[in-house]
Amino acid sequence: MENKVNKFMYWTPRILSIIFIGFLSLFSLDVFDMGLGPWETALGLLMHNIPALILLIALIISWKREIVGGIVFTLAGIFYVVMMLGEISGETFKWGMILPLLIIALPALIIGTLFIVNWLKRRQ
Repeated sequence: MENKVNKFMYWTPRILSIIFIGFLSLFSLDVFDMGLGPWETALGLLMHNIPALILLIALIISWKREIVGGIVFTLAGIFYVVMMLGEISGETFKWGMILPLLIIALPALIIGTLFIVNWLKRRQ
């Protein structure tokens, strides 16, 4: 039973990270609707995927060093919350503004927490 829990704790943040990075990458597909040329489209894809690429690099590093994933994914979630709160601070509050926070920041914070918990378990 202990072995199954350890495997679950090992694989859960990694699989969730892959799914989350893939989800973030989907937002870059709107570049194809802009009617840009091939070089502008390639540049647009690169610019839109910078957050996903940073998280992918963090995932590769954190495959063996969970603390890196814990820190990077947690900071990414916090950064997104701060960025969104800065955007909506001047506007009147609407409950629809909470949805992007839940969809993007919450999974990043959960993944970061899972990496940190896994790192702490391995240190014991």
